[in-house]
Amino acid sequence: MNPWIFGRRVDLAVFVGPTLAGLALAALVPLGVVSPGKLPTWAWVALVVSVDVAHVHSTLFRTYLDGEELRRRPLLYTLVPLGCLAAGVALFALGSSWFWRVLAYVAVFHFIRQQAGWVAIYRAKSAPFTRLDRALDDAAVYLSTGVPLLAWHASLPRPFAWFVEGDFVSVPVPHAAIVGAWVALAVALAAWVARQAWRASRGLPVSLGRLAVVASTAVSWTVGIELVDHDLGFTALNVLPHGVPYFVLLHAYARARADTRPTALVASIVRGGIVVFVGGLLAIAVAEEALWDRLVWGDHAELFGWLPSIDASRWLWVVVPVLTLPQSVHYVLDAVLWRRGHTGLEQARALGFAASVRA
Repeated sequence: MNPWIFGRRVDLAVFVGPTLAGLALAALVPLGVVSPGKLPTWAWVALVVSVDVAHVHSTLFRTYLDGEELRRRPLLYTLVPLGCLAAGVALFALGSSWFWRVLAYVAVFHFIRQQAGWVAIYRAKSAPFTRLDRALDDAAVYLSTGVPLLAWHASLPRPFAWFVEGDFVSVPVPHAAIVGAWVALAVALAAWVARQAWRASRGLPVSLGRLAVVASTAVSWTVGIELVDHDLGFTALNVLPHGVPYFVLLHAYARARADTRPTALVASIVRGGIVVFVGGLLAIAVAEEALWDRLVWGDHAELFGWLPSIDASRWLWVVVPVLTLPQSVHYVLDAVLWRRGHTGLEQARALGFAASVRA
């Protein structure tokens, strides 16, 4: 079986490159190039708008831009946004802090599960594997993400937040427990590496892609949360390793879908090339952020000040849940769509489980 998802060069680029880029951006603060305060506008545009927000909308190519897919699962694509909107309005009615807190923890779970998902795909490509392999994979991923998160919760407030200040709950964790958690992480990673060495010594497949995901996860979460103490470092090491691989996955899926349904809207967009694919997502992301700025935050007047500002303070209970709907729907659908039990031909090709019809 093909051991790679998108191909050797692309896999290594999208799973290692974003972490290296994040480290480089994080280094700009101690080097004095960027101040450790608020995220600079250029970084906000490059990281938040162009990657974090835009990658959420790339789910459209797997769902709402595909008429056949909509007809195949109409209840899913109708009830998920309605349910997310209803939940959002109900949470906001309890208070904005409740809304942002729940959304933040759902997002954290989504980020962690995506890393575990990539590892699971590579594990399936490295068969035969045992329950021990799966247990060590899960330990490596969940401890690489969970231990920095635990340390973060034990040291609030920090100069950065997931969404808004105060969205995480401060947890009074004893120092000894934090040290023990870091030791557990080190042991889990050492055991994982030892297992890969053992597999190699027995002539069993050892996936370099899986190694890249585990290593980049451990580095980006540990450095981004615990070893840097500024918004730029956290944002770069949080957003890039999560969003960039997802972009590539959705583009691969859209290309495979264009092969099997050449007259579909997705095919027309893909034929325009990567510029049209990414450009369309960027346009949607910018439009969304313009609405956030003019209706809610008002903190990027240097970009959106030419647009009229609207006082929506009396309607935030519905405006905020509506504006976060792309995110919440993305979190729910992402947990459903990419399961191998529901994999169709195009998804199998996008994940490297079937050959593409392209030369």
